[in-house]
Amino acid sequence: MKILLDFLPVIVFFVVYKMTGDIILATAVLIPATLAQMAYTWFKQHRIEKMQLVTLVLVVLLGGATIVFHDKAFIQWKPTIVNWLFGVAFLGSHFIGSKTVVQRLMENSIELAQQTWRRLNMGWVMFFLAMGVINLIVAYSFSEDTWVNFKLFGMLGLTLLFILAQGVYISRHMPQQPNED
Repeated sequence: MKILLDFLPVIVFFVVYKMTGDIILATAVLIPATLAQMAYTWFKQHRIEKMQLVTLVLVVLLGGATIVFHDKAFIQWKPTIVNWLFGVAFLGSHFIGSKTVVQRLMENSIELAQQTWRRLNMGWVMFFLAMGVINLIVAYSFSEDTWVNFKLFGMLGLTLLFILAQGVYISRHMPQQPNED
């Protein structure tokens, strides 16, 4: 349910764009959809995660610039900036604090060696940086319609594939449980 809630503004953006072919209008709908998503999150959890807040600010600023200047480049840069900020935050956790972001998020569920946590975290750093670059390649090398499709399906698909690869990596590095005969 949380994943659906996280992707709801993007889905709304996608649907409006597909119905109208107007990226400015789709962006104008994205902003209140994101604000509504954050309001709902606040109402249910009484907190908003830092990166959700960063995403909201970027949607409002870059979406607003897209609308004011009638220039799709601002909204097309948003996924790149968000991914690169995630990458910087994950990279920074290698040097600030005793645990990486990935370890903080997952250590209650699984037990891994410190070196494995660090490798997983660096995997996410590389993934976020690559996703930012891929977004720009699609935005500037393909049609607007292709970029809108990529924003929803391509980014989601690549993220799911990466999560599956991380799951395989984690399974190979989990401590072995003794056999009970």
